[in-house]
Amino acid sequence: MMLIARSNKGTRQKPAHIESEMQRSCKRWFDLQYPKLSSMLFAVPNGGARNAREAAIMKAEGVTPGVADLLLLVQRHGYGCLCMEFKTLTGRQSISQKQWQAATEAAGNKYVVIRSFGQFVNEINEYLKIPENT
Repeated sequence: MMLIARSNKGTRQKPAHIESEMQRSCKRWFDLQYPKLSSMLFAVPNGGARNAREAAIMKAEGVTPGVADLLLLVQRHGYGCLCMEFKTLTGRQSISQKQWQAATEAAGNKYVVIRSFGQFVNEINEYLKIPENT
């Protein structure tokens, strides 16, 4: 039993790593599919461990709890931009993420929680689709 436990040690990924890998895959796909918009889809470095001094500096610079993982600064379908939060299938938004979602939607932006690569592809393609009336 001990050998099995040891052989499996280190093979489980933490949810943050799963979300990170999904986000990186999605960004790579986006850059290949929409190269002219590549710089308009970017990550907000809001997380991570920091010492108190660095955290205070970043807060003074405007780091805001709950901001989505990726922002696409392209206007479409009446929205100012598309905000995407990456979560595993069982992951849940924090209170600050829910509050930021409500605020960004109230400001006229679209917000989605992305749980898979396929969902990301669908959301991006639908969001970037040019309306027929234009």
